[in-house]
Amino acid sequence: MRNVKVAGRSYQIDEEMTYDELRAEIGLPDTIMLAESNYQLRELNQKISDGDDITFMDIYYAPAYRTYMRSANLLFYTAIYDLLGNQGVNQVILRHNLENAFYYEYALEDCPLTCEMVAKIESCMRDMVEKDLPIRKFSMSTDQAINYFKETGREDKVKLFKYRRNSRTNVYQIGAYMDYYYGYMVPNTGRIKNFSIKKEDKYIVMTLPKKFTLEDVNDIKPQPKLLNVLDLSKRWSKTLEVAYVGDINNKITNGDIHELVLIQEALQENFLSRIADRIIEGDKQIVLIAGPSSSGKTTFSNRLSIQLKIHGLHPHPIALDDFFVDREKCPKLPNGEYDFESIECENIELFQECMNGLLSGEEVVMPYYDFIEGKSMRHSKPLKIGPKDVLIIEGIHGLNPKMSAMLPEESIYKIYVSALSMLSIDLHNQIQSTDGRLLRRIVRDARLRGHDARGTIKRWPSVLDGEEANILPYQEEADVMYNSSQVYELAVLKQYVEPLLFAIPRNCPEHKEAKRLLKFLDYFLNIDDNDIPMHSIVREFIGGGCFKV
Repeated sequence: MRNVKVAGRSYQIDEEMTYDELRAEIGLPDTIMLAESNYQLRELNQKISDGDDITFMDIYYAPAYRTYMRSANLLFYTAIYDLLGNQGVNQVILRHNLENAFYYEYALEDCPLTCEMVAKIESCMRDMVEKDLPIRKFSMSTDQAINYFKETGREDKVKLFKYRRNSRTNVYQIGAYMDYYYGYMVPNTGRIKNFSIKKEDKYIVMTLPKKFTLEDVNDIKPQPKLLNVLDLSKRWSKTLEVAYVGDINNKITNGDIHELVLIQEALQENFLSRIADRIIEGDKQIVLIAGPSSSGKTTFSNRLSIQLKIHGLHPHPIALDDFFVDREKCPKLPNGEYDFESIECENIELFQECMNGLLSGEEVVMPYYDFIEGKSMRHSKPLKIGPKDVLIIEGIHGLNPKMSAMLPEESIYKIYVSALSMLSIDLHNQIQSTDGRLLRRIVRDARLRGHDARGTIKRWPSVLDGEEANILPYQEEADVMYNSSQVYELAVLKQYVEPLLFAIPRNCPEHKEAKRLLKFLDYFLNIDDNDIPMHSIVREFIGGGCFKV
């Protein structure tokens, strides 16, 4: 017998018992997706160790939610395999993951994508859910995995495992279909109860429950601009010949990385130039820039300003933070802390008064914010602009219609900047854009703000909550979206962020996230940062750049 604890209560269990069997025995629902024991994540099919202090994780925990989504993805590809065989598995490609939806590009020329085919896929998936099939996990040598995926035509995984440091690899199986996935799975198909499948243009779209719920599977709000910029990024990846992690590792080992970096930077500079052209052609004098944390907005603003200067314009950087109300007027969160992410922290009336005054040719004494005192102050010298001046305004609320409601629409150009991953692990495993931004932030926080990785990881969920409330709902308001992600950047960030992640103690809640990120970074070889230009957005995070950040 073994002694364990669940939520502070002691249990004696058989030594062969799994976490899922214990869950069922003590009466917890099958909405449980994962377990945590002594600060380590555990799949429910694992056997329990003596002395475990167990927390069962339902969909309200971020790791459990990711487990549900990943398992649904495996279920989807099992249905593809059952209906279309290996050819289908290799030509139905996971392209995008937007919020709670997966976008699969269907590339089978001899079997056109129809609504009937999509209905068959969904029916096959629901049949497997009804049968409650086991999701089995197998460990094989990495050489065996390479041979298996080579035989089934999955060259993306062959290239990935070529650089794998571990001698063994875990794969998952439903029925006759076996695949490799980055992360944990639920124990059986019956857990994946809620999803919807539909055809949308060239995509099969699988919509899953919204974050932290199993009930709401409504279609996501259309995001055509975001989807377009993601498609553009994938086309850039094709131009660069680096769609997957194995591709970039090949570039590194073949000595082609310097050229890759130069081409990537040139693509972004060309896109920046086109944005500047639109601002000039539209005779815009106010440029509003918004985006989530660690998107590289500061470097973007500087590089855009240079493009505008080339055309004889005079850009003036303005931070929306300088329009904060006095600290005591800011709203508070339920825990009593100030909610600095809320738009109620902005003096919208003052912002609109200043902008309209400047557009009218008046001299305006602009505010600035004293963050130490928490007070709104005024500059000593007024600002006046002419026809060749452009106001470059950056802040998280830049795209919120409330900020520009009383400003002349014809004078405004709105830009959304985000770091949307251009790279995938392989055909079936996406890299989450939020992971890339978190790694950027960990490096920057340590370098510029004296924050350790543990603190940054601890604050990250509240950062994401603030973005979901204040930034993401307005991203489609933008006139243009700019993807600041670099296809090579994770191979650069790796050398900076790994020591910071390893420094997180094992006996704290943040360790499991650090462990996940370290495992993810293990896919990449390193790139020497000497190859990174001084004006690159990556320099905003690793340092050594030419812009003040």
